[in-house]
Amino acid sequence: MIERMLQLFIKDHENTADNVVRGRYATFAGVFGIVTNIFLFAIKFIVGLLFNSIAVTADAVNNLTDAGSSIIVLVGFKLSRKPADEQHPYGHARAEYITGFLVSVVILLLGIELIKASFDKVLNPDPIEFSYMTVIVLVISILIKLWQGIVNKSLGRRIDSTALIATGQDSMNDVISTSSVLAATVFAKLTNIQIDGYMGIAVALFIIYSGIKLVKETLNLLMGTAPDQELVSAIEKEILSYEGVLGLHDLVVHSYGPNKTFASVHVEVDANEDLLESHDLIDNIEKEITNRFNVNTVIHMDPIVIDDERVNDLRRKVDEIVRGIDERLSIHDFRVVLGKTHSNLIFDVLLPSSYNCCETELRKNIDDEIKKINVTFHSVITIDREYTSTTNN
Repeated sequence: MIERMLQLFIKDHENTADNVVRGRYATFAGVFGIVTNIFLFAIKFIVGLLFNSIAVTADAVNNLTDAGSSIIVLVGFKLSRKPADEQHPYGHARAEYITGFLVSVVILLLGIELIKASFDKVLNPDPIEFSYMTVIVLVISILIKLWQGIVNKSLGRRIDSTALIATGQDSMNDVISTSSVLAATVFAKLTNIQIDGYMGIAVALFIIYSGIKLVKETLNLLMGTAPDQELVSAIEKEILSYEGVLGLHDLVVHSYGPNKTFASVHVEVDANEDLLESHDLIDNIEKEITNRFNVNTVIHMDPIVIDDERVNDLRRKVDEIVRGIDERLSIHDFRVVLGKTHSNLIFDVLLPSSYNCCETELRKNIDDEIKKINVTFHSVITIDREYTSTTNN
């Protein structure tokens, strides 16, 4: 059914990498949410007034709030598609993450309000008025909310949207909430025992839990998370597949929102190769990575000496020293400047992102070990942090 809806309402729905298509998904989801939630609000509000049911009337107001959440999603996607400007040179795509965060906060606040109301019902229970019309309306609400949840989560996964996934989770929470109202109503009719307050507390705790989880997920995206490991590995594999590439390091992949990914990397080439040919190679790799993975890529070319046996021998020894201190460490950009009274060994040491150490102490430990090779050797060390985990260091 979802596939049929997409074919009817979203042009080129399979091209989810296109921001215009993503915008159509958001518009469809937003309009779908507004229409269905206003419909639920109308029928519940009318039934609540006719049968003097506070629970149904309150649930109607909740549906009106859900319609507001759909409007927030629409506005958020609209803002995210704004072009880059002087204040936001990377665009506004992260506005979508803010939208997801706002919806998550709404879920959390609703859970807190529900648990307060449920405690009040436990302490001061009110008689539940049973009517078949109320039951019918609640069943319709459950089915529509279940439909909303499935649609929004499916669309959210298709376009990798935390905002739509959060909206879908909100609908699923409503399914549980409304089901508890229905169950309590039927149970009270059959047994004359009121359990709606206790069921409300259980549902509220679940909603609060899901709200906290969604808040954490959306905040992580806003703060910046580690890049997808499959993407990192694919980029690395693609770069290393080119003839003339000797290695790579300092690969950094960072996101400024859905379909707004940037990468930079240092690529090692033979220092003896023609400079223009190496530069042409780097240009071709940049274009291929950008086009193939939809990642704006900048590559720094690192010429390295590979035919000087003394330099190669010193590189191996320094690498052994560094890995001897900690096997997670590695070196790159190794150069040697020989002199009559002393020689400088210049290189970078790459630290894992989780590595905690005193950099001054680490430099001293490495320099002490290098001087055991030759007291005239001086180390010039640059400390690098690893922002992506790669197999090539």
